[in-house]
Amino acid sequence: MNVKEDNYRKRMYLGQDGNALVELLILNAVIFVVLKFVFIFFLLTNASNDSFLTHVYNWFVLSANPEKIVWRPWTIISFMFTDLQLFRFISNMFWLWSFGYILQDLTGNRKLVPVYLYGGLGGAIIYVLAHVLIPDLRAQMDGDYLSAANCSIAAVAVATTVVSPDYRIFPMISGGIPLWILTLIFILLNFSGVRNGDMATYLAYTGAAGVGFLFIDQLRRGRDGSVWINQFFDWFADLFNPDKKRKPKNIKDEFFYNVSGTQPYKKIPNITQKRIDEILDKINQQGYRYLTTEEKDILKRAAEEEDF
Repeated sequence: MNVKEDNYRKRMYLGQDGNALVELLILNAVIFVVLKFVFIFFLLTNASNDSFLTHVYNWFVLSANPEKIVWRPWTIISFMFTDLQLFRFISNMFWLWSFGYILQDLTGNRKLVPVYLYGGLGGAIIYVLAHVLIPDLRAQMDGDYLSAANCSIAAVAVATTVVSPDYRIFPMISGGIPLWILTLIFILLNFSGVRNGDMATYLAYTGAAGVGFLFIDQLRRGRDGSVWINQFFDWFADLFNPDKKRKPKNIKDEFFYNVSGTQPYKKIPNITQKRIDEILDKINQQGYRYLTTEEKDILKRAAEEEDF
């Protein structure tokens, strides 16, 4: 792939609306900043730290007590976007960007958010069950809570690695570093940040990583767990854009498109703006690697002409 083709990919990922990775990063950042401002406001009004935790923070984090979750069901989702620790937040966003960018490159734009949500939900379920089933943890149920994006990112990291464990990063270093090494570093750092003796959090991170593996395993079997989530987001987005129509896609065509083989004859199709937009949309949905030879050739020719 030449430099001009690479510029198309960068424009698609960083400049196009609906970029799942950018949206996740922005959502995490907005919630973090808002909570920090509210925390500072409490301090300026001479309120105690406990007051902020009771009246604000505890309404976003996931309690280990299932009875509290019944009264605050939204925390099943909100906890995976809620953090107050600056260095942990910066670290999590770095890892989310690193693995999320690769996952989008390999599978398109519509798998990242489902994996993120599934990982968080899987970690939450295991976290609560651990407190319910393990006697030593049951006594701590009322005071323990789960927060931050660690579970979700663990799922994204494992899912990305399972898709392509031989994916190389930093190619200028001896041909590149295998992705699984980066994942191993992330796992070690992630677990090292857990408080000593916090068995439930260890189990939650492990379970979330297992969810990432299971998602890709089922995807390879033709069962796409992201479909209903994406359909819900599409439906919600279409409420504000009713003129936009979407065509359903076959999972095997979307994720396992085979571009091997040769064409029976050579043809040079015309380059149109519509055709370029279709190819860029395919990159957005499936990833550059799933373009056909013909589509890559069109993209290359369009980049060379620079006036399509």
